[in-house]
Amino acid sequence: MSIKLKTSEFFHRRLTKDFLYLNTGLLMVAFGIHAFRNPNKFASGGISGLSLLLSHYFPFLPIGSLMFALNLFILGLGWALLGKQSGAKSIYGTFALSGMIWLLELIMPLQKTITTAKFMELIYSVFIPGFGGALVFHTGASTGGTDIVAQILKKFFHIRISYGLLMVDFIIALGAGVLFGVEACMYSILGVCLKSFLLDSVLESLRIYKIMVIISDKSKTIYNYIINEIHRGATVHMAQGAFTTSQREVITTVLSRRQALKLQQFIKKEDPAAFITISNSTEIIGKGFEGFE
Repeated sequence: MSIKLKTSEFFHRRLTKDFLYLNTGLLMVAFGIHAFRNPNKFASGGISGLSLLLSHYFPFLPIGSLMFALNLFILGLGWALLGKQSGAKSIYGTFALSGMIWLLELIMPLQKTITTAKFMELIYSVFIPGFGGALVFHTGASTGGTDIVAQILKKFFHIRISYGLLMVDFIIALGAGVLFGVEACMYSILGVCLKSFLLDSVLESLRIYKIMVIISDKSKTIYNYIINEIHRGATVHMAQGAFTTSQREVITTVLSRRQALKLQQFIKKEDPAAFITISNSTEIIGKGFEGFE
């Protein structure tokens, strides 16, 4: 019974953490778009960039409402062409982002840019939404829009999602040149490239896992702790030492950085003489981690 309660508590904490990550990320994306991207006409991809272009023809409509309508259309298109690919978190992320931008337009309307340093505002317009977007993707959700378009391109034209996103965002950035001039186009294309690089970098840092190989006289105590307290799996096999020729149990487990630190502290207390090797991995495929694409 206690194990079931601990497991339930673990999943409850994980859901709470994902919810906080998701909403913090969405708020960062919304703020970066509203405060820096839209006033400068940086159409650096995404539904927000397309909405900015459309606002040129429909100036009486808030950008948040245009995003809402476009996302609704693309979600319907994705449902029809991809099936039930979008989970509840992605649907929530899609409409929550539109709603947050809409609210920001009402609460703090901006008639001009915050500063006159356009390049600095470009950096903020990329880094704040880029980091926020990485938090959203880290929870398994998305902000909808061009993410779904990229999935459609992958299914029907076998184009990788990262390339599909870059292609769509690049086309939107070129649209900024047609409507707002060459300077806006150049800034927008630079923003697309920076966003792509930042997203990959932040996601990779968030997805780093620790592969731990442990040799200890208290192996049973350690792998029971991994299973019951950290709620991760472990593989145990017998190995023979080359020098001593003695048989010892070897534990291999894959953990997050925080979990690895927690396990190290436990082993230090239980068996200071344990032998541990730790390596990093950014891609773990299997139960409890990511599936095949």
